[in-house]
Amino acid sequence: MLTEMITASMLYDYVQCPHRVTLDLFGDRADRDEVSAFVELLWERGNAFEAEVIEKTEEPFLSFRDEPPTERLRLTSEAMVAREPLIHGGRVVSDDLLGEPDLLRLQGSGYVPGDIKSGAGTERGNEDDDRKPKKHYAVQLAFYADILRRKGHMGDGNPFVWDIHGEEVVYDLDSSRGPRIKASMWEEYEEALEATRAIASRSATTAAAWAGSCKQCHWRSACKLQLEAADDLTLIPELGRATREKLSGVFGTVGDLAAAELETFISGSKTTIKGVGAKVLARLHARACLQKEDDPQPYFVEHVELPGDRFELFFDVETDPMRGVCYLHGFVERADSDPESERYVPFLAEEPSAEAEEAAFAKAWAYVDSSNPSALFYYSPYEKTTWLQLAERYPGIATSTQVTGLFETDAAFDLYHGLVRSKMIWPTRGLGIKDVAAFLGFEWRDVEPSGAASIQWYHEWVESGSAETRQRILEYNEDDCLAMRVLADVIRGLAT
Repeated sequence: MLTEMITASMLYDYVQCPHRVTLDLFGDRADRDEVSAFVELLWERGNAFEAEVIEKTEEPFLSFRDEPPTERLRLTSEAMVAREPLIHGGRVVSDDLLGEPDLLRLQGSGYVPGDIKSGAGTERGNEDDDRKPKKHYAVQLAFYADILRRKGHMGDGNPFVWDIHGEEVVYDLDSSRGPRIKASMWEEYEEALEATRAIASRSATTAAAWAGSCKQCHWRSACKLQLEAADDLTLIPELGRATREKLSGVFGTVGDLAAAELETFISGSKTTIKGVGAKVLARLHARACLQKEDDPQPYFVEHVELPGDRFELFFDVETDPMRGVCYLHGFVERADSDPESERYVPFLAEEPSAEAEEAAFAKAWAYVDSSNPSALFYYSPYEKTTWLQLAERYPGIATSTQVTGLFETDAAFDLYHGLVRSKMIWPTRGLGIKDVAAFLGFEWRDVEPSGAASIQWYHEWVESGSAETRQRILEYNEDDCLAMRVLADVIRGLAT
């Protein structure tokens, strides 16, 4: 028998981490970390954005958001029977499913659900993909649609998201989220619902795994201790749950993988392990071996030549997805590898507005343009993607063609994809700039440096105008740029 009603937030968490669903239901609350300031900001901004959107809505609506839960259920049912055009803060139940969609909109013979999100309604899979629906949004919307269908209240049309950009993004649940995904969004929802039910009924167990989503989770410390004690395979970079499952019948720990004789498993480009190719297994094995060495040092698996211009720029941007703004373009510049010439050059949006964002982008673009010829170093395609988005919004500053041209010259170099991930083996548990630069001895000035923290500081600065907080934002960005410079210098030393 089920011990819990299934909610949309449980499905959202399942998509991020199945084990979080288990721990939230059955874990010892004493083991939880404090909720981070950034997560609290997400909640606060989400609620504030929802209130702003509803306040500006010109359509007539009924709002039950401030009513007690049992009353919300009754009032929502009565409002749907009365065919009210728009219901905000409703509550719907069917069987073991309990949903609280932000919106229920009358369309045709019934209602379609909608959510108000303080982020973009879609995401970009990679540089070649069009923007696509987000899985964690899709399962929630499908969940609400499922309840409405079971109750005979589902209308004509598809669920939708009202996002931070003021756009209504429709989620066609019968379609897949992208060309490389075979399942439809509805099928993904059904899989998530079945798995979440199994967790809630204790008929299925889950296991912790180290991943990027751990950073903001309140179970991160407890899971990390457990994974370290178990020498878990997910402590190897890019070895996630799915790959661990494929390897589990052969290798149980990082030590097991490190001790393996690869020739036993590899034949040409294939391996005896279903779903794991020879190149992938060899790379994971090399990382496992390095993690187990007493004095591990990164090494090359392929020759690399970094751009050698006399003038160098190390570039990092900071963006706020909740406000939909790129608020900082930071550069550390250096001439002739001379430490005395090094200086930090930031371009900060002094307020979270389109005008301030455009002004900061214009100054940053002019700066880079005036600095040529120079080598431009960055870490991952995020800077390029962000500047392409800015070019779409402000083509008078720079066109998409110009931005693409800047990043595709021989003088521009992605230290992550062009070096750390593809041509080197590192003993670190992650391959982000924080992981590799810290391994090399670099220290950030802030005690908790992260992009998420920077967003929280930006919100704090916008609201308070604190000069101290403003400086904290700039120092964090400068340290990210300096970390790239340290990495480039070490790489050049290793290559000689």
